[in-house]
Amino acid sequence: MAKLTSIVLISSLVMAFVLLSSCPAMSQEVEDESEFNYDEKSDKGPQNWGNIKPEWFMCKNGTKQSPINISNKSVQIVSNLGTLQINYKPSNATLKNRGHDIELKFKSNSNYLQINGTLYVLKQLHWHSPSEHTIDGKRFDLELHLVHQTPSEKIAVIGILYKIGTPDPFLSLLKKDLEAISKSNGAEREVGKIDPNLITFDRRQYYRYIGSLTTPPCSENVTWTIVKEVKSVSKEQIDLLRNAVHDESNSNARPLQPLNGRLVQLNKCGPKI
Repeated sequence: MAKLTSIVLISSLVMAFVLLSSCPAMSQEVEDESEFNYDEKSDKGPQNWGNIKPEWFMCKNGTKQSPINISNKSVQIVSNLGTLQINYKPSNATLKNRGHDIELKFKSNSNYLQINGTLYVLKQLHWHSPSEHTIDGKRFDLELHLVHQTPSEKIAVIGILYKIGTPDPFLSLLKKDLEAISKSNGAEREVGKIDPNLITFDRRQYYRYIGSLTTPPCSENVTWTIVKEVKSVSKEQIDLLRNAVHDESNSNARPLQPLNGRLVQLNKCGPKI
């Protein structure tokens, strides 16, 4: 009996270790996007993400999901969040076609965003078209996500909205590389040193709320920062991003999720930098 008890105890410890080891991975975005899509009529579409894999259950059961509509009538205006504390440097990067979006992954851990004393390292950035977040019900033409992460896998994302107009200088810099990985799911291309500071935006006025990843596994407790300033991008640049992934959907934006009473703050402080 004692031997059986020992076996059960060891098995339980092993199982607990496996679960604990797997939890961090569940908080990250899925790299292989072939198992889901954005077609609302598909079995792999957004409304079914939570049914595809057990570890994606938050996509249907979560209460703090993203993206959301941000209403300026109901946001709490504050100034205590302060100007965004960002420290970016030119870093070697890889451009990857993930099937439903284009990702620029940074190799260095020297780029970071600081929130409440915690350093979040810039891991990658990617684009969604049209925008995932909306402001007062208005959907924009493009949204850029800069994804930051701590060693303990806490995530902070900066979202930048774009409307069609003049070309975006940062995307212009990547044009040849985007064309090189076009229409080849999984294709990667070393792009040398890229300076994230070339992505300019107002760091003093932004919305802040707690939400989730907008792709499976839809992990919650992501600190979202949505820049209030709307930037400009050309239609040709958006078309290049969409044609590069060449999936069957005309969009890679997740539908809006319920706010469920969450607080959304609008930070306004200091001179524009």
